[in-house]
Amino acid sequence: MTVTTTRLRGVEAAPEADTVPLGRRRRWREDAVEAVLFAAGFVSILTTGAIVVVLGKDALHFFRNPDVSLVDFLTGTVWQPQLGKFGLLPLLNATLMVSGIAMVVALPIGLSIAVYLSEYATPAVRNRLKPTLEILAGVPTVIYGYFALTFVTPILRWALGARTVDIYNVLSAGLVVGILVIPLVASMSEDALQAVPRALREAAYGLGATRLETSLQVVVPSALSGIAAAFMLAMSRAIGETMVVAIAAGAGPRLTANPLRSAETMTGYISRISGGDLSYNSVDYDSIFAIGLALFVITLGLNILSGRIVRRFREVYE
Repeated sequence: MTVTTTRLRGVEAAPEADTVPLGRRRRWREDAVEAVLFAAGFVSILTTGAIVVVLGKDALHFFRNPDVSLVDFLTGTVWQPQLGKFGLLPLLNATLMVSGIAMVVALPIGLSIAVYLSEYATPAVRNRLKPTLEILAGVPTVIYGYFALTFVTPILRWALGARTVDIYNVLSAGLVVGILVIPLVASMSEDALQAVPRALREAAYGLGATRLETSLQVVVPSALSGIAAAFMLAMSRAIGETMVVAIAAGAGPRLTANPLRSAETMTGYISRISGGDLSYNSVDYDSIFAIGLALFVITLGLNILSGRIVRRFREVYE
């Protein structure tokens, strides 16, 4: 493809010698940017693959132990490595309980904040409130853990009874993990709501809808794919949280449905064992890689589900 010139009325045509073949012209800056972007993507894929290889290799070493059975690992109800019992369900149950409580806290509050910022707040209020809200995302999670242990748990023991609520309990950890992921839900949901065209809002107002009706019946359904992606990402974040549950939930694997009791999560167990004095090739040490691989599979499943939900409910505006 070449650049050609045409003589226009009153405009002198460019000399033929200035014609530049664009297809052969080198754009060094664009090539450099493209190379950097490719390298960043390649490193990300390579890192993910390396994590899978490390987890898979050590998890395979764990399952080759004659005292370990894959079926018992997936269906067993007791986790006591000292006794040769490696049932994942107690750790998985505590992880899902903490994550479920966190989602009950974070999803309605985060979505409400997003709707307010997108539909009700003035630009001045939004510019002040959103950065303040996102400060919560920058607080170290160890502080959240001690906040749960020294502030939330005493309130629960005062309100529900000291004999009813353990000092280390799932409910306290779940509530604080929910507070931790609120900024993530609110920020991503607000971005999804802002992406909805203004014309939809104006059409709803023109039909006589109130601001609340427009927000809940027009804007939120139109941004459902982005909101669902925010929810799934928040769920993955809650499942992978470590310090809060390690400090506030407890350190004993226990299969219980009572959130007022202590129970150890998958990440809490990994944190406790990896910081202990276990030998490198012991079955206890190898078990953390099997649990890590299980966490990876869970979060991968959530990401795949999130992608399908986004494709299912995606709205295309022209």
